[in-house]
Amino acid sequence: MATGQASKKSGARQGHNNEVTGGSSAHRSPPNVNGRPASFPGPTPMSPETAQNDSLTPISDGFHSLHVNGNSLESRNGRSSEIRPRGFLDRKPSSPMMPAFMTSAPGKVIVFGEHAVVHGKAAMAAAISLRSYLLVTALSKSRRTITLRFPDISLDHTWHIDDLPWSAFSHPDKKKFYYDLVTSLDPDLVEAMQPHITTVSPKAPLEARKIHQAAASCFLYLFLSLGSQSFPGCIYTLRSTLPIGAGLGSSASISVCISSALLLQIRTLAGPHPDQPRKESEVQIERINRWAFVGEMCIHGNPSGVDNTVAAYGKAVIFKREDYGKSPHVQSLRNFPELPLLLVNTRHARSTAVEVAKVGALKDKQPVVTGLILEAIDKITESAHELLSAPGFDESNHDSLKVIGELFNFNHGLLVSLGVSHPRLERIRELVDTVGCGWTKLTGAGGGGCAITLLRPGAQAEDLKDLETRLEAESFERFETTLGGDGVGILWPAVLKNGTDEGGGGEEIDQDKFLNAEGRDGVERLVGVGGYQKREEWKFWR
Repeated sequence: MATGQASKKSGARQGHNNEVTGGSSAHRSPPNVNGRPASFPGPTPMSPETAQNDSLTPISDGFHSLHVNGNSLESRNGRSSEIRPRGFLDRKPSSPMMPAFMTSAPGKVIVFGEHAVVHGKAAMAAAISLRSYLLVTALSKSRRTITLRFPDISLDHTWHIDDLPWSAFSHPDKKKFYYDLVTSLDPDLVEAMQPHITTVSPKAPLEARKIHQAAASCFLYLFLSLGSQSFPGCIYTLRSTLPIGAGLGSSASISVCISSALLLQIRTLAGPHPDQPRKESEVQIERINRWAFVGEMCIHGNPSGVDNTVAAYGKAVIFKREDYGKSPHVQSLRNFPELPLLLVNTRHARSTAVEVAKVGALKDKQPVVTGLILEAIDKITESAHELLSAPGFDESNHDSLKVIGELFNFNHGLLVSLGVSHPRLERIRELVDTVGCGWTKLTGAGGGGCAITLLRPGAQAEDLKDLETRLEAESFERFETTLGGDGVGILWPAVLKNGTDEGGGGEEIDQDKFLNAEGRDGVERLVGVGGYQKREEWKFWR
């Protein structure tokens, strides 16, 4: 399942089409016309040969004509071949504009196993309901540009499609296809891309410029690898409810959004739809995950792969890498329960490298004791896995959650003994314990960053309000979220009910609405996939 485990598969892109994201026949992708691909995305069923190579069951869509509101349309210009308006002239059919669509992926937290995972032990990571969202809007044919907008970090840059280094990326020795397994960046392609990266935010402060150019590298490398020079002009707009740089997998979440959107645009994803077989669904997720890992390499150089795997698959995973020369072992926990979680950001900057080095130095000085601590953390992860996977586990039962909460306390205490906590993290624990509404531990590298609190079932509203007041008074950033939610999701087309009448067709999400959504709450209200109350328009591979 994990990026790096599957072998390279052969095959070729096909021109077939099937229903997009489980929608009605009105939302089917049109066929190729005169050998030209349609200009809007849709999952593409493989030929039998490619399907066998790609572990996919062939899907027949029986496509003969478009049907819109029950009317048969034999041409692609939106008019019936039998009913023509006065003055209608025969002409070559034109490609319809791609409807705006969205992709979304979650952030993640390490639930158990921090630091032990660096030393060959297992860690458990789970998706959270804080997510990134990408809106893709097509431009008219005459506009040969692509724009990446990320207003949350003040990034807005446009490239001319025809100016990009297509010759380098399409060279027979360099070209990658959607089914390829890419485990390292090609230095020649990175070099070819650089002139188009250095022009991104050249006048921004150094730190902001680094972030902008890292995001641009991720996007452009994937765009050039998966796209072609005939790609339609588009605007790609990102918004996120995840705090950036807090160790919550925000970059992986964004990489999954970009990967899934581009794979949709080249029509190489099937579904998602409710009747999709699990095996076929996992093939689609892993395809997204592989290319998201490539995006993560553009940002981080040598990522572990756990963040993008959680963002793509959702729920939770057990991650273990005993040999850094080999691919990690990743086990998906598809039945991981959704648990109420309080996430608190200390707002204290931390360095993962510094904290990892600190534990490494301690292990060198005290190998036996430190080894036993890391082994104990591994046993906690193993115990949590067994408990959460047990058929009788009931997430609404206080006694069941109390056992997991006790493991939170054990894990945090061992991390404190390794020296990776921080006074701000300990203060969060003290405030939660004072109110008595849950069990708290640091998550990630420590030294600052975030703490997570597993909320007690039936926690009183007044207690939670009291805790909120105390945390805000001390400048902590607080998020009520859910642990173990869905992975990558698709909203096709970008239309949500949002309180509109059933017969009204819903609210179309356009650039202005998306850009003007105020803060995280505004984004969540406008397009959020929802917590316990899911928005049915969003579709997920499960």
